[in-house]
Amino acid sequence: MKLLIKNMVCDRCIRVVRQELEQLGLRVEEVRLGEVEVPAELTPQQLLEVQSTLEKNGFELLNDRRTALVESIKTLVIEEVQHLKGNKPESMNFSGYLAEKTGYDYSYLSHLFSTETGTTIEQYLIAQRIEKVKEWLQYDELSLSEMAWRLGYSSSAHLANQFKKQTGQTPGQYKRGATPARKTLDQV
Repeated sequence: MKLLIKNMVCDRCIRVVRQELEQLGLRVEEVRLGEVEVPAELTPQQLLEVQSTLEKNGFELLNDRRTALVESIKTLVIEEVQHLKGNKPESMNFSGYLAEKTGYDYSYLSHLFSTETGTTIEQYLIAQRIEKVKEWLQYDELSLSEMAWRLGYSSSAHLANQFKKQTGQTPGQYKRGATPARKTLDQV
């Protein structure tokens, strides 16, 4: 049985969910961002316990197919941008990648995502990229050109323009300390 879970955005989330479910006495086969595989159907009582435990840790058990699909899109974006998984072939655009991974037409995904979240997939993707750039700037890990290349921008100027549009600051200003707090990935 596959359980779909909202707000799983990092490896630490995977560890927490696994530990919490195992403490409930459940055998967990696999945990990935946004989903958990357990070997058998859960009883209604077990589902309530899982839901309660997840909520105490800031997660949410998803029962609605539409909400689960939106969370799946968010997970794919986060894996590609924040964790630099590189699962998307370079020759494929992001809309094609999402359609292939979810099995749905991109126009349906786009409409659903906008309706459910109030933002477009493109805006969400940009916000995730900007948060990654903030992280790199904060830790002074890469040049702007390297950041642009890793995130798939056509140039460092394009990245800098998008950064300023999103944050109101240039990357240099952000790096020098006029930095507002970064957002957690589930708040982007």
